[in-house]
Amino acid sequence: MNSIQKLFQQKDKNLLSIYFTCGFPKLDDTTKVISALEKSNVDFIEVGLPYSDPLADGPTIQDSSQKALENGINLDIVFEQLMSIKETNKTPLVLMGYLNQMLKYGEDKFCQKVVECGIDTLIIPDLPMVEFENYYQELFEKYGITNVFLITPHTSEERIRKIDSYSKAFIYVVASASITGAKGEISNQQIAYFERIKAMNLNSKLIVGFGISDKSTFNAACSYANGAIIGSAFIKDLGKNGVDKIDNFIKPIIS
Repeated sequence: MNSIQKLFQQKDKNLLSIYFTCGFPKLDDTTKVISALEKSNVDFIEVGLPYSDPLADGPTIQDSSQKALENGINLDIVFEQLMSIKETNKTPLVLMGYLNQMLKYGEDKFCQKVVECGIDTLIIPDLPMVEFENYYQELFEKYGITNVFLITPHTSEERIRKIDSYSKAFIYVVASASITGAKGEISNQQIAYFERIKAMNLNSKLIVGFGISDKSTFNAACSYANGAIIGSAFIKDLGKNGVDKIDNFIKPIIS
């Protein structure tokens, strides 16, 4: 049983996850952000690996990645930072990155480092299903790693059910067929999409992401899923107010 499955055993409604970019706003802020989020009682943390070509990310997260890279972040430093907090952090971490990062680093080496850091769940948005089935499923199982798949409003029912059969942590329900970023209130079109997915009675837990930014959108998403991820809105606040004010962002959402 992975860390996210254990989390769902303890709590399966209104889970709040926060996405942040390693090495942002400052190179050594990675562990500080994780510690602050843990103290603020978020349920799990999505740890973003800065990348020069983040296809799924909107301008805010792209800018944070660029800033982190300018700060000198790289995968070796990320893994060192995560190792340094492994023994004290009790909040489950999910690592989010891109396939090319894993390929360049070396797939086995990457997986080994992930596990050494106490992480057992990955989100690789650009990992093709056929590549997962033909190679990465066996590789991840070798290391005890779970892969999280994303679905969008355009994902076919056949593919969703296949993803459901492979999912051991949760299905990432992308709230809109676009890049990340706050988009205001949840639209009627999005609600219809959430209702359609909920009506499929999938076996997997559902976590909504993309466009979730505050208490209102978080609560709306949680009425159709087990929880939601906030990314761009948090990155904006972090860039503006710094690590010391993280609790001021989180508290109004979960109160």
